[in-house]
Amino acid sequence: MALSRLDSRFAGNGRREAPEPADCQHEGRVGPCHDCAARQLSVCGVLGDEGLRRLDQLAEHETFSARDILVREGDPAVHLFNITAGAVRVYKLMSDGRRQIVGFLFPGDFLGLATGDRYPFSAEAISAGTACRFSRKSYRKLLAELPDLEAALLERTSDELAAAHNQILLLGRKTAVERLATFLADLAARGRRAGGDGKIVHLPMTRAEIADYLGLTTETVSRVTTRLKTRGVIRLLTLHSLRIENPRELARLAGLDMGGAEAGDG
Repeated sequence: MALSRLDSRFAGNGRREAPEPADCQHEGRVGPCHDCAARQLSVCGVLGDEGLRRLDQLAEHETFSARDILVREGDPAVHLFNITAGAVRVYKLMSDGRRQIVGFLFPGDFLGLATGDRYPFSAEAISAGTACRFSRKSYRKLLAELPDLEAALLERTSDELAAAHNQILLLGRKTAVERLATFLADLAARGRRAGGDGKIVHLPMTRAEIADYLGLTTETVSRVTTRLKTRGVIRLLTLHSLRIENPRELARLAGLDMGGAEAGDG
């Protein structure tokens, strides 16, 4: 497979400064980190001005387009990525060439945290976006000097492990309706953490990609989506967005605690 534009760019050893995205413009005190829209969702949100300055000194601010490859399975794991805009799919290739999507990354998510010397997965952009790229060696050194960042990173790693366990449960035990409901509820919860009401859900991925992630067929995802729509649980807005009309019913179908924030407002 030929190297994508992003592959070629990352292959160099020198620091490359990409044009800064609109939501991460320099406006004074600590460069692009201070006003980055993804900061509140990322581990760097725990840092003060001095910590952000030091982190920005290590960062290469990169832009990517849809279908750009960020990392390839089996390549040396020399970098970490903090997604600051856009969406990325993480997947593994089976020996027969089939693909299994194991996760989707959005602003605030880290790529390359829980890995050994080589990447155990590939990551490809599904929409245009931006990321901060760090040398793993330099980042680890900084962690030793910034205990707040180290603690936040440990918590994020624990969250990733819990998410992996939940995915095993989803694939092994849940019905098709429960799988899709869980997926939509998770995206709604992410929307609330980003400051929204959690009722408008954006879906940059295709239904085929959702099906791949949930271990379903594309036809099943379409059929279950129609069922949820008919029951008044969701309302389709566009090809890539929907509104959750009945958060409590969605939470019930997903097997979540309907008494807490997961359910949202009835």
